Amino acid sequence: MAAGPQDIDGEPEESGGQPEEPGGQPEKSGLEQELEELLAQAAVDLDSLPLEEQVSALKSNLASAQKEAADNLDSAQRAQAEMVNFRRRTDEDRIANSKYSNSRLIANILPVLEELGLAISHTEGQTDAQAGANESLLEGIKLIQRKLTGVLESEGVAAIEAVGLMFNPLEHEAVGTEESEEMEPGYVTQILRPGFRLHDRVIRPAQVMVARPPESQPDSQPDNPSENQ
Repeated sequence: MAAGPQDIDGEPEESGGQPEEPGGQPEKSGLEQELEELLAQAAVDLDSLPLEEQVSALKSNLASAQKEAADNLDSAQRAQAEMVNFRRRTDEDRIANSKYSNSRLIANILPVLEELGLAISHTEGQTDAQAGANESLLEGIKLIQRKLTGVLESEGVAAIEAVGLMFNPLEHEAVGTEESEEMEPGYVTQILRPGFRLHDRVIRPAQVMVARPPESQPDSQPDNPSENQ
């Protein structure tokens, strides 16, 4: 009896799938194959050149790669420097905001301190009898003034010096001038209203009087002898 197709041993059935490349590797995509062909073509072209031209081409490629690397390094350093500057400016702004955040409140408190000073001056200028009766009141006002001054100093407030110094328009506000033989012209003779700065920023300039030279007195004319005898 003839053996049928199913009775033949060792004959594999035909597969209906796609054929594989030798070695079991899947077929490469068209893009990968095209890239490999271009690289192979470039290698063939370089190998086909004379030795001197190969060296020149390699040097040119090396110089181009070095330039690209230098440009990338420069861009990275610039970005890093910009980031450092941004952080520095951010820190400076944050510190400045914390230093001067209460400047408006302090500016509103300064007139209270000035009124306390005027009250002390007025009380000290009274007669002995009146001063004796108001002695306890005066001490209380001075105590309040010292405490308020201490609070302001702890916040960075300092009085602006003026008397005996050259007039500074950044810190002083000239209310008028007065003749002075002791002060040179342009120097501050007295303070009419104290000024203050918060850290290194002026929050209220000092109102001052500025010295000017005294007016010269007209010279007396000597009597001329009569020319007619």
